[in-house]
Amino acid sequence: MGPIPITIITGFLGSGKTTLLLNLLPQLLAQNPSYKLALLKNEFGDLAIDSQLASSSSISGVRELLNGCICCNLVGQLDVALQELSQTVNPDRIVVETSGSAFPATLAMEVNRLARETNGGYVLDGVVTVIDVENWKGYEDTSYTAKIQAKYTDLIVFNKWELAAERRMDECLDRVGDLEVQIAWVKSDKGKVPVDLVFGVDGGLTRTLGEEINGLANGHDHSHDHGHNHEKGHQSEVEVLSITLEADLGSVVDSSKLERLLKSAPKDEVYRIKAVLAASSPISSSEESASDESSSGRYILNWAFGRWTCTPMNGTVDEHESSSGVVLRMTMILARYESKKWKKRIETAGFVQLDGDQKGTLIVEKIA
Repeated sequence: MGPIPITIITGFLGSGKTTLLLNLLPQLLAQNPSYKLALLKNEFGDLAIDSQLASSSSISGVRELLNGCICCNLVGQLDVALQELSQTVNPDRIVVETSGSAFPATLAMEVNRLARETNGGYVLDGVVTVIDVENWKGYEDTSYTAKIQAKYTDLIVFNKWELAAERRMDECLDRVGDLEVQIAWVKSDKGKVPVDLVFGVDGGLTRTLGEEINGLANGHDHSHDHGHNHEKGHQSEVEVLSITLEADLGSVVDSSKLERLLKSAPKDEVYRIKAVLAASSPISSSEESASDESSSGRYILNWAFGRWTCTPMNGTVDEHESSSGVVLRMTMILARYESKKWKKRIETAGFVQLDGDQKGTLIVEKIA
């Protein structure tokens, strides 16, 4: 049996990495109905929202690495996670989807090292970086990581370009050109890209990065020093709040008040909002018409830059929390220096409350 190909999908917060992956699945299954795709997902905070979405799809196996970065303080867990997926799923391919601040070249080097140590058990197929055209200009100017993700990759997928002015796409191409590297790129069709473009890029660039990236990690190039500066970057580029609302069994969130938060959060202060919640009906986004069906249940909320989806959960997912009085668990990923202000807002502005006159217990903690 040949080595298991590993594809790394990276990109800054809210760029659409999980959407891209989920749109690849139907194409894979159309080519081969027995195809097994496994996902290793690195999440900010302690709430595995994207993994739960993936578990509800046709992905054969999901493994999460939470509350840390897969390319620095969690990198030692990569070996165990890949081995677990290999043994339990026996996949045709493993996709490693990084958190929004991961440094892809360091992760690519680790996969190459594991491939050697397992005598060809794995092979790095390539690194794919997803860029949110509509919002990249804003955080590209301030985020060292966003620039590095665009430079050390085999393929760039420009996402959400349909939502932006034509000049914004031209600006993104100019900024990528400024990185002085020749990188293949493609524009997605509302998050969809032909599977043969994403898988099989052959990792030509990322398999030759060894000496260069070792130099960066050792600080030989101070403008791109990764090691210590990268871990500092996690602290300076984003801050993370964990929000929990607890109440009696059967309680639901006041959807109208939570919707007020989703509509009013400025995208230069709030990058992502992810939540699992109990509600009387899904919270429809500004792009969707309200559902005619009002069904009480648990939902997955995924918000990025003012747009969101609210997806019914698989009945077997989150069974513990649904029976333990946890009405909502939410992670907010914020711009630097914003957590103190938003902690106070969540606690005092009434965004997170129970429906009706019930009183619940709201806990807001800064976790990163």
